[in-house]
Amino acid sequence: MEINAKNNKNQYIDISYILKALWRKAWIIAVVTVLVGGIFLTGTVFFVTPKYSASVIMYVNNSAIDLGNMSLSQLDAARNRVNSYLVILTTRTTLEQVIDKSGVNYTYEQLRDMITASPVNDTEFFAITVTSSDPYEAAKIANVVDDVLCARTEDIIEGTDVRTVDHAIVNREKVAPSITLNTTLGLVLGFAGACAVLATLAVLDDTIRDEEYILQTYDLPILAKIPDLLDDSSSDKYSYYSDYRSNDHEDK
Repeated sequence: MEINAKNNKNQYIDISYILKALWRKAWIIAVVTVLVGGIFLTGTVFFVTPKYSASVIMYVNNSAIDLGNMSLSQLDAARNRVNSYLVILTTRTTLEQVIDKSGVNYTYEQLRDMITASPVNDTEFFAITVTSSDPYEAAKIANVVDDVLCARTEDIIEGTDVRTVDHAIVNREKVAPSITLNTTLGLVLGFAGACAVLATLAVLDDTIRDEEYILQTYDLPILAKIPDLLDDSSSDKYSYYSDYRSNDHEDK
């Protein structure tokens, strides 16, 4: 006899069936979620090197501009100069001078990756931030960058220079990694991963466990259900089985 499935699982997925399967395995989801979150927490605390940063704030000054009568176009020109100075900052020559003057053991590519710079609120001010595993080193490099960049811009761009607004100081507050963020990420990944695996197993599982599965899946009527007389989980079934064995023994 050919049995035709009422619902093709490749075309239809019973969400309620998956949710029930996940609920039955909720303890597994909870254990995996806590376990992965704990792994991320432990890795962040003990195996990830903390990072610290220090910043200097600088100002683009143009000696050709009369600051007392600065027009809007002149102010825009001063702001546009910021991008030129940021280009000078990231050049190999500038970074090699910073390395020599600060005495750090980095290549210029490594130092470039440690430095970020951007204008402050779209003004003629800009901030340079150095990130390092040592807060003292970060402050030292940032201040050396300040000195080297001031000298370099005077040599390259005539009529303008860069002035220091705020020097870098040692900041012992780490900027990375975030224990809260990493732990939360681990909990989310653990929960999502456990749910995805269990949901996939539920969809691929075609084991017939009850009559509801047959009614929802196949065009077949249920004519009878055979009880499990040896199932100790049901006291009524066990009592029935015991009475049956006692009567059979008395007849003999």
